[in-house]
Amino acid sequence: MTPPVLLSRGIDPLLGIFTGCLAYYLYETNPRTSLPADQRLTTLVQWKWTKWQRERNNKLAALEREAEATFSQVKGS
Repeated sequence: MTPPVLLSRGIDPLLGIFTGCLAYYLYETNPRTSLPADQRLTTLVQWKWTKWQRERNNKLAALEREAEATFSQVKGS
């Protein structure tokens, strides 16, 4: 037997996601359970995003150096 549907099959998952996000927001901003600023989700996401960009830029720079070396070898031949 399938469980009953609250609103509809499409809206139930959205309602669940919204409720979860709201609960987490209230958890982070509640004065009693407030997390330090460096442990909040936005700070952690910004740190991860910066780390990912730095790694991506390093990889792109390495690929550019490799392409320049290959071009100079082809051009010098």
